[in-house]
Amino acid sequence: MRVVVTGATGNAGTSVVRALAADLRVTEVAGIARRRPALDIPGVRWVAADIDPGHSDLTGLFEGAGAVVHLAWKFQPTHDPVETWRTNVLGGIRVFEACARAGVRTLVHASSVGAYAPGPPDGRPVDETWPTHGWPGAAYTREKAYLERYLDGFQPAHPEMRVVRMRPAFLFKEAAASEQRRIFAGPLLPSWLVRPGLLPAVPAVTGLRFQALHTDDAARAYREAVFRPVRGAFNLVADPVLDMAAVARLLHARTVPLPAAAARAALAAAWRMRLVPAAPGLLDAFLRLPLLDAGRAREQLDWTPSTTATEAVADFLAGLRRGAGLETPPLAAAGTPAGRHER
Repeated sequence: MRVVVTGATGNAGTSVVRALAADLRVTEVAGIARRRPALDIPGVRWVAADIDPGHSDLTGLFEGAGAVVHLAWKFQPTHDPVETWRTNVLGGIRVFEACARAGVRTLVHASSVGAYAPGPPDGRPVDETWPTHGWPGAAYTREKAYLERYLDGFQPAHPEMRVVRMRPAFLFKEAAASEQRRIFAGPLLPSWLVRPGLLPAVPAVTGLRFQALHTDDAARAYREAVFRPVRGAFNLVADPVLDMAAVARLLHARTVPLPAAAARAALAAAWRMRLVPAAPGLLDAFLRLPLLDAGRAREQLDWTPSTTATEAVADFLAGLRRGAGLETPPLAAAGTPAGRHER
């Protein structure tokens, strides 16, 4: 089978194309990115293309493909949500419609935990039936939720196509550390600060807890979704649920309580001054995300993560300390030119 992967040079993309290229059922992996990377992965053919409106039609790229995995996503500029909407929503729709015109039989779309509406008051993990309305105050969650709504209409209009929506928790790996630092923290997080024992304290924002997953484990689930006769949504997550105390233990640091309102005010001020790229609405969404139950992926994809959430975050922190990266524009190592933040 020929498989096309959009956003193939980012955090998820580089892991997904590796997983697919190593599978004997795959005859070719076409990795689509705005710019061809220097990275060489056996079995992967890089193709330069842009999903943004106004660029060349994508249909020809998908013709002859048995499956398309759509991962392309722009996280910045957070001060210009119209630009991210053009790429993420309008570009995503261009991908979906081009798949239909090209006769692609399987579309695997990278949704997210961010597509979900705020979690239940009792904090119980939710399955894939939980509403996907997102949090309206953050561009990322609005865009992920809008594509879910679009696919709600797209699927019945194209019953011949098997549509799968992957909803992973936060994805971490060592090689993506430099990219994620640029996307979310900017220059205010020096790499030397994350050495164990060097940072005296970590702020513990009230109510903040999260789930994580190693990107390579997510890639295995994407590969299974390409080949197994499944449809619909799949939550992807590893245990345990984390909080800032867990991160502090990895850094051999203590925690300092920080009210959520104070954390938001500080982030909003830094964002307005363009000191950090992460918008305050993202923290609002982060605090309201539901916990995920990945039982459906275990049962229908025969998938279990090989790395714990704690190990995935530890891998990311190790990458931060080393300024790790890969030879692609999004994943450029610390100290080297970085491209547009896409995955």
